[in-house]
Amino acid sequence: MTVKIVRNARIYTSEGNSAAAGNDQGEIRFFPKGAMVIRGGKIEAVGPEEEILVSANTADADEEIDCGGRCVIPGFVDPHTHMCFARRREEEFSLRLAGTPYLEILQKGGGILSSVRSVREASDDELFEHTLSLALSALSLGSTTIEMKSGYGLDTESELRMLSVIRRVGRESPLDVVPTFMGAHAVPELYRGNGDGFVDLIVEEMLPAVERQGIARFCDVFCEEGVFSVPQTERILVEASSRGLGLKVHADEVHDTGGAALAARMCAVSAEHLLAASDEGINAMAKSGTTAILLPATAYSLRKPYARARAMIEQGVPVALATDCNPGSSFTESMPFVFGLAVMAMGLTVDEALTAATRNSACAVGMGTVCGTLEPGKQADFLVLDGETPAILAYHAGVPAVEEVFKKGERVW
Repeated sequence: MTVKIVRNARIYTSEGNSAAAGNDQGEIRFFPKGAMVIRGGKIEAVGPEEEILVSANTADADEEIDCGGRCVIPGFVDPHTHMCFARRREEEFSLRLAGTPYLEILQKGGGILSSVRSVREASDDELFEHTLSLALSALSLGSTTIEMKSGYGLDTESELRMLSVIRRVGRESPLDVVPTFMGAHAVPELYRGNGDGFVDLIVEEMLPAVERQGIARFCDVFCEEGVFSVPQTERILVEASSRGLGLKVHADEVHDTGGAALAARMCAVSAEHLLAASDEGINAMAKSGTTAILLPATAYSLRKPYARARAMIEQGVPVALATDCNPGSSFTESMPFVFGLAVMAMGLTVDEALTAATRNSACAVGMGTVCGTLEPGKQADFLVLDGETPAILAYHAGVPAVEEVFKKGERVW
C-alpha cells in the first residue's frame, strides 16, 4: 500500500462529517507548517509537521511532497451542475443581455428545451466527450468531486441515457461523480399545457425506470412558476423517496413559490438557488437542517440580486456553494470564480466560503464521510494554491490560483 508524506504545507480545513451551520461554518483548523500522511489514497494523519514526521516512519514513505510553504485546502466539491449537455447556448446570452427574461426564453422553446433537442440528437459518445471535457476542466480548477444532473432528456430513454453518460464520466476520469435524476427540469414541448400529464409520466414511468437502472443517487425538481408547482413537486419527491432516492429541490430561483419551505418539509438534503427565498422558507430550512446550495455565478450571469447568504448563515442554515455549470444561465465550471463571488458579492467570510465549497458541499451530495475535509479516514483530495491562505482565491481575481490537484493522494493536475 503506497505511503506518501505531504509536508511544508499551510493547511486550512474545516472538520466534521455533517454540514456546519451558523458560527460553526466559519470555524477552520489551520496548521501553519502542516503535514499529512497518506496511505492507500486516504489520510492517515494530519497536523503540525514536527508531530506528524515524528510519529510517521518517513523512511518507509514511497513519496514525499514538499508544498514549499504554500496553502493546502481540501479539493472543491461542486454539488450542483448540469454539466452533461451537448451544445452551448451562446445566442441566448445575448438575448438576456438585451433584456429578455429567462422564463420568456423557456416559454418560446429556448433555454432548457433547446438543450433537450441537442441532447436527443447527440450520440452517446458525443455527449460523453462534451461532458468529459467540462469535467476535466473543472478538475484543473480544483473540483475533485462533482454532482451532475440529468434533465436535458425529458423522456425516459433520454434521461436514462444521460445518467449512463454521467456514470461513464465518473468511471473514466479521476473525479468522483454523483448522479442526480432531474426529469422534472422543464415541461417538454409534447406536454405543453399539460404539466400534470408529464408529472404522471415521471411518477409512473421514469422513476421506476431510474430505480431499475440503479445509477442516480438523488432526485431534483425545478419548483418554479411556469415549470413545476409545489403540489407537482411534492408528488414527484414523495415517489422518488419511496424508491430510495435522496431529495433535492431547485427552489425559489425566480419567484418565491414556497419551494424552500417544501424542501424543509420533505427533509430534502438540499434546496438550491434560493435567490427569492422568503424569511419563512429560510427559517424552515434552518429547523430541518436542509443545506442551502447557493449559485452566485448564476445570479452574476442573469444579473439578478444574489441569494441572502448572510441571513441564511445567521439563521443557522448550512450554506454550500456550487457552479450551476450549464449551457444557459451559468456557463462556468470554475469553483474559484464561485468562491470569489461568494466573498465579494454575497458577504461570506473566506473561512465560511471555504467550508461552503468543501465540507458543506460534500455533505450536500452525501459524501461528507468521504471527502470535503482533510481528516484521518477521508480521501486525500486536496489542492495546492499559489498563495499562503485561501483568501488568494478571491484576492487574485480572475487568475488561476490552483497550482496542483490531488485525488486520493495522486497528482491529477
